[in-house]
Amino acid sequence: MRAEKTGRAAPDRPPKQWYGELAGVAATALALGVGELVAAATGGPSSPLVAVGGVAVDHTPTPVKEFAVTVFYTYDKLALQAGIVLVLAVFAAFVGVLTMRRLWYGLAGVALFGVIGVLSSATRASATWAYPLPSVAGALAAAGLLMLLRRNLPGRAAVSAQELRAPEAPDASEAPEALGEGTGPDTDVAAQEAPDAPTPVQGTPSPSSDAGVPVVEGARPLPDRRRFLVLAYGAIGAAAVAVAGGRRLWAQRVAAARDAVVLPSPSSPARPLPANVSAGVSGVDSFVTRNADFYRIDTALTVPLVEPDDWQLRIHGRVKRQLTLTYDQLLARPMVERYITLACVSNEVGGSLIGNARWLGVPVKDLLDEVEPDEGADQVVSRSVDGYTAGTPTAALRDGRDALLAVGMNGEPLPVEHGFPVRMVVPGLYGYVSATKWLTELELSSFSDFSAYWVRRDYAAKAPVKTQSRIDTPSSGKQLERGPVMVAGVAWAQHRGVSAVEVRVDDGPWQQARLAAVPSADTWRQWSWLWQATSGEHRLQVRATDNTGEVQTGREHEPLPDGATGWHTINVKVD
Repeated sequence: MRAEKTGRAAPDRPPKQWYGELAGVAATALALGVGELVAAATGGPSSPLVAVGGVAVDHTPTPVKEFAVTVFYTYDKLALQAGIVLVLAVFAAFVGVLTMRRLWYGLAGVALFGVIGVLSSATRASATWAYPLPSVAGALAAAGLLMLLRRNLPGRAAVSAQELRAPEAPDASEAPEALGEGTGPDTDVAAQEAPDAPTPVQGTPSPSSDAGVPVVEGARPLPDRRRFLVLAYGAIGAAAVAVAGGRRLWAQRVAAARDAVVLPSPSSPARPLPANVSAGVSGVDSFVTRNADFYRIDTALTVPLVEPDDWQLRIHGRVKRQLTLTYDQLLARPMVERYITLACVSNEVGGSLIGNARWLGVPVKDLLDEVEPDEGADQVVSRSVDGYTAGTPTAALRDGRDALLAVGMNGEPLPVEHGFPVRMVVPGLYGYVSATKWLTELELSSFSDFSAYWVRRDYAAKAPVKTQSRIDTPSSGKQLERGPVMVAGVAWAQHRGVSAVEVRVDDGPWQQARLAAVPSADTWRQWSWLWQATSGEHRLQVRATDNTGEVQTGREHEPLPDGATGWHTINVKVD
């Protein structure tokens, strides 16, 4: 920058915009990191990202949620978090640019960020006084970092009072020797762009200067670009460590508590699996789904972390007597063990949002018998620690089916991502009306008085699982050889059971498939059919019949409002 001939210093050029954007992103990242650490220390699901993300999940339109599940399947939470982080980054960059221009603009943006976090966390289910603390701490950390970065903003040094009173300097074109070598018309720009070089200023030069650049005595030093970058990138790095560390710290505590759980032996064990429970065809999902492979679809942005010692179940509402149980009290009750298949209402025809496991738990019927529901209480509202609700018909929980408050899955305590310490498992109903994870409350109510989470979003209040079937092998689009080809898969109609499966090729006649055995009507069933494949392109379809005689419909319908329908269809080519 060049001084005018009048001797007055020209106005400084504004700093590059990306400095402000970087400052805003760094401050917001630090806020999230500090928030995670404080959330871990206070032991609640109240970090700013989780709190704001939870509100975003709750207010996302149903079609958008269905689209996310369809596109991302069990990675929908990761996609949502990535989207939230992207939006935050844009907002943070904007706040940073404002801060570099006027400090109070940026601080107002940080305050807005903090208020949103506080309100989001304070309005979550089971919120306590500690829930807003992570958002407050994060906002304060962000404000402090923004002020520090602004003080170290790279740019032209401010002139001193002595310089402002200095006599008019000679024109560079008239007295180049007075300014030293290399101070031609382009030097000011070059000096300002160089990160570590002092900026030449008009005035009286000191007796000596580095690299021939004059230094004005009494002028404030130029902020160091390197220091600014170290502060900004250091804050981002520290935030990344804090976010991962905060979550890991709390997750380790819960994992250690889970490892210490000793599940009781069931008073009513599951029946041994039949020898021919498998169709014996490679490519078909195993009869029992491993915990690590079991699908996860829920509204929790991050997995709720609940220690067993802090867990309680409250049963209340329209009952003659209320009941509250601790985790140890629940484990002391008689346990039932059963193989039960769960399915998600969002599962498309032929989809994989279904799994079968061996569950251990307390019959819900026994607990309801103790509290004695009122005659008109036709709905049991189950609540999760994060506020999610599901409404289950009271009759379905008392009709003799093995509806459980599950504490174990496939011989071990529930995995954290599948509801530890306690979840609901109800055969024959889609999960959104029955399979609440991280359960803390059962309230006897009625469908006319209360609509649960997904019912308020246009899903059906009552949702028995539809009869469905799926071709697991061969996969669609596969190139096959002529001759015998084993076609196989699974079919399900939980709590009714599957009595038949049929396959057809190219709209030909339906052919009976061979069924594998099952331990009960509450699980899926494997099937197989030997096809003598001929050359050409072929279309294969499958349908099932349940034990009531109802044949799976071929009418295609999307999952909303009570489950998808249609025949699973694949196309193959035979050489």
